[in-house]
Amino acid sequence: VNTSTFAHLVYFISYGWKSRWVESKHKSDYGQWKLSAGNFYGDAEADKGIQTSQDAHFYALSALFEPFSNEGKPLVIQFTVKHEQKIDCGGGYVKLFPDDLDQSDMHGDSQYYIMFGPDICGYSTKKVHVIINYKGQNHLIKKDIKCKDDELTHLYTLIVNPDQTYEVKIDNEKVESGSFGDDWDMLPLKKIKDPEAKKPSDWDDRAEIDDPSDTKPEDWDKPETIPDPDAKKPDDWDEDMDGEWEPPMIANSEYKGEWKPKQIDNPDYKGTWVHPEIDNPEYTHDATMYKFNNIGVLGLDLWQVKSGTIFDNFLITDDVKEAEEFGKETWGKTKGPEKKMKNEQEDMERKLREEEEKEKNKEDTEGDDEDDKEDGEEEEGEDDEEPDDDAGIEEDNNGKPKDEL
Repeated sequence: VNTSTFAHLVYFISYGWKSRWVESKHKSDYGQWKLSAGNFYGDAEADKGIQTSQDAHFYALSALFEPFSNEGKPLVIQFTVKHEQKIDCGGGYVKLFPDDLDQSDMHGDSQYYIMFGPDICGYSTKKVHVIINYKGQNHLIKKDIKCKDDELTHLYTLIVNPDQTYEVKIDNEKVESGSFGDDWDMLPLKKIKDPEAKKPSDWDDRAEIDDPSDTKPEDWDKPETIPDPDAKKPDDWDEDMDGEWEPPMIANSEYKGEWKPKQIDNPDYKGTWVHPEIDNPEYTHDATMYKFNNIGVLGLDLWQVKSGTIFDNFLITDDVKEAEEFGKETWGKTKGPEKKMKNEQEDMERKLREEEEKEKNKEDTEGDDEDDKEDGEEEEGEDDEEPDDDAGIEEDNNGKPKDEL
C-alpha cells in the first residue's frame, strides 16, 4: 500500500493474500475464495487473482488500507474482472467503505461510500453499477452503462472529480461521463411547479375546432348492417319449433360511419399551457457530494449463481494518469496473450470435437457395413439350399411313396 499524500494503492499481490484480506463471518456459509489465474491467461503468475469457487453462494471479503479523504482531489477506483465461467447471474463489483467498517461482520447492508462494477443476470441485466451513498442513502445512477459479458479479463475504472463530474472507463476507454447533479437524484429538484399557478379558465389549448358551417348530409345515416337480400328461409324451417325465421345480417356497403364535422384552425388557440416553475425552497446546492472522509476499506460483497470470477489489479488513487498507466502495465500487457491462449484452447477443443465426431461416424458406418454383410450372408445361405422334389409326399415304412402302393 502506497500511503503517500498523493496516491493510495491497493493492488493485488499473489502470495500471502490471505493475510491482507479478511473474510466476513456475518454468515456461516459464505463462498470460499481461491488464488488462480484461471483456465487461460496472459501470464501464469501475474494474472493470478482471487476467484470465487462455489456456485450459488454469497461472498464477502475486504482489505483495509490507511484511511484518506478525497477532498479537493480526484478519486479513482480501478480493478480487473474475468468471468471465465460464462457467468449467468452474479456480481463483479467492488465497494468502497469507511475505515470503521467491521470487516469480520461485513454484509449486504453494511453502509458503503461507492459501489462500482459490472453486474450480470440473464439477458436483461448487463450493466455497470455506479451507486453513490449521500447522507446515508444509496443513489443509483440514472444512466444505463453496458458492461462486458464475455469470458476475458476487463479493466473497470471510475473517476470522481472534485468538480462533481465523473467518468467511467472500460479497458482504458471512456464509456460514460456526466455530473452528480444530472445523473443522480441526490438533491431535490432546483425548480418545482408553482403550486399557486393554475391554468386560466378561458385558456383555449385546442389547435383545431369543428367547422360550425359544416352540416351532416341528409342521406348520411345508414345502418352498419342489413339483412342479406340473397338469403332464403330453409325449406325445413318449422316456425312452431324454430321460431320466426330472420335472414342473416351482412355489412352495409352504404354505411359511412359516424359523421364528424370538418376541422378548422381555432382562432382562439393560445397554445399549450405551461405550468410556471419556481425555485424549490428545499433545494440547497452542495459542492461536497463527491467528497468522502476516512476512505479505508475495499470490499467484495457479491452473490454468484455460477462461480469462477477472478478479481485482480485493484487500485485506489487520486492520480488519473497513474491509473491509466497502471492499467497498461497490468491488464494491457496480458490481455493479448490471454486472448491468444483462449483462442488456441477453443481451436484445440473444436478439433477434438471434430475428431470425436469423425470417429463416431466411422464406427456407425462400419457397424452399418457389418450389418449389411451379415444380411448378405444370410441371403446366400438361403439360396444354397436346393428344394426337395419329394417334399410333401408321405412315405410308408418300406420307403415307397404311398401313391405307388
